[in-house]
Amino acid sequence: MISRRRIAFSLFGLFFAAQAFAQGGAAAPQTDAAASAPHWTCGTEPATDVKAQVEAPASVPQWGMFEVKITDFPGNPERIHGSIMRGDVMDSIAEGFRDGDQWRIRFMPRMTGKNRFSIGPVGEEEAQWYLWGSFEVTEPEPGSHGPVHQAKTFHFAHEDGTPFYPVGTTCYAWLNQPEAVRKQTVETLSKGYFNKIRFCIFPKHYVFNEKEPDLYPFLLKEGSEKEYDWDYTRPNPAYFARIDEAVETLGKLGIECDLILFHPYDKWGFSKMPAEANDFYLTYMAARYSAYANVWWSFANEYDIMKNKTVDDWEHYAALIQEKDWYHHLRSIHNCVPFYDYTKPWITHCSIQRQDFYVCAELTDQYRGKYNKPVVLDEIQYEGDIPYMWGNIAGPELVRRFWEATVRGGYATHGETYVGHDGVLWWSHGGKLWGDSAPRLKFLKEILYQTPGLGLRRTMQEWDDLAACAESNPNYMLFYFGRNRPKYRDFNKLDPDASYHVEVIDTWNMTIDDRGIMKGRFHLDLPGKEFIAIRVRKVKSK
Repeated sequence: MISRRRIAFSLFGLFFAAQAFAQGGAAAPQTDAAASAPHWTCGTEPATDVKAQVEAPASVPQWGMFEVKITDFPGNPERIHGSIMRGDVMDSIAEGFRDGDQWRIRFMPRMTGKNRFSIGPVGEEEAQWYLWGSFEVTEPEPGSHGPVHQAKTFHFAHEDGTPFYPVGTTCYAWLNQPEAVRKQTVETLSKGYFNKIRFCIFPKHYVFNEKEPDLYPFLLKEGSEKEYDWDYTRPNPAYFARIDEAVETLGKLGIECDLILFHPYDKWGFSKMPAEANDFYLTYMAARYSAYANVWWSFANEYDIMKNKTVDDWEHYAALIQEKDWYHHLRSIHNCVPFYDYTKPWITHCSIQRQDFYVCAELTDQYRGKYNKPVVLDEIQYEGDIPYMWGNIAGPELVRRFWEATVRGGYATHGETYVGHDGVLWWSHGGKLWGDSAPRLKFLKEILYQTPGLGLRRTMQEWDDLAACAESNPNYMLFYFGRNRPKYRDFNKLDPDASYHVEVIDTWNMTIDDRGIMKGRFHLDLPGKEFIAIRVRKVKSK
């Protein structure tokens, strides 16, 4: 296995050798315009008769993708890697991957201005072929803030510091559906209900998911007549091109893609690949998808059902992705029953399925205290009417669980499982949403993004409060009553000399009743109905 340190060292040497060649040597000095075009060297000598075809953009925006495509790479290497640098500062390193008969290598530049790239084979041959050149990194596109990272212990923020509040959904096998369903899924997601989606890389075989996909992730072994006799060294270009298109399209909609790398619901053998095939697959995934700003890594859906994999296996997979992913995308692993040890350093956030059908979001603040990381309740039962308990709660209950998690300082994820509709269930297939929760979750998302600073945490004014305040501002408060229905509430613990802007929020009907400015301790009449919240903001003295 090539270590990140070794790759970085070899690419630093490669860069400075190429830079020295450009500034002197046998060739004439390059102008900025000419330097934008790719150039080949063999060792330290210029190479002008290379027949390889190279495609590389002259410019990309910050956090966009700089992709170099190479056909007929000289010397026919088994592996390639590369780097991009801004001046003498390393911006990124990456490994290439084969896409059919073509090499591709992808970078996500993080520094604006003129960047140089260097690409060469992995190995110690005396005479190696290298491709190098330069390109411009422009300002980020509107709405682009870079990849999402863990921030301030319990929350998330983009690389430029912009807060990210995940309000996600689940469509496990939407990319294995007919084109019309996939297009309908994107149309639904474009309505802005969600900013994160969980889906599987491998196809899924499970209840309501018994049709064969039209594409498979690997090609069959040449000459084999056995069913599902895969060549795990030959990823199917068409299969992964579909995933590429989905990740790019959703990125333009502001949606993060939580890619589920393994799952147990399988009839084709992908959950039981040999160890070397798993390593090849994960290396390929890192090479192909790390350069997308909107990617998260979910190592498994229900890891504990995959009895052929041990904790040591999962730890190995995590170490491999950490090594190959230069950009440190978010990483977690999802349970069926027992939680993984979320204190592990490689895990950036908790990805939790409820362990009880009736209590889950209520434990959010306990999970925060135990794991000291962001808590994302990725499966808290789905809105729907199927016969299974995991998929037949009502819309109001799902929305309540989201708000419950929110005011306890965590996050939750949506799913929908309504029968009928030609057997298309959103939770796995995508398509249309038939339930009531999605618009209410969009409303919650809008309120979350009005939080001053970054994130909420549990607070308490009275002994029976379910309330949150901003992590950095205790004078911004959200009170939530869930299924309780008070007709009024007295606020007796606030600063008696301060003024507060008070709003009554109907979280189901999506209305905000502005009650104006109230002084110090006050009495507040309420509608006496379920799912009411109150927002209280201290007003600065003039």
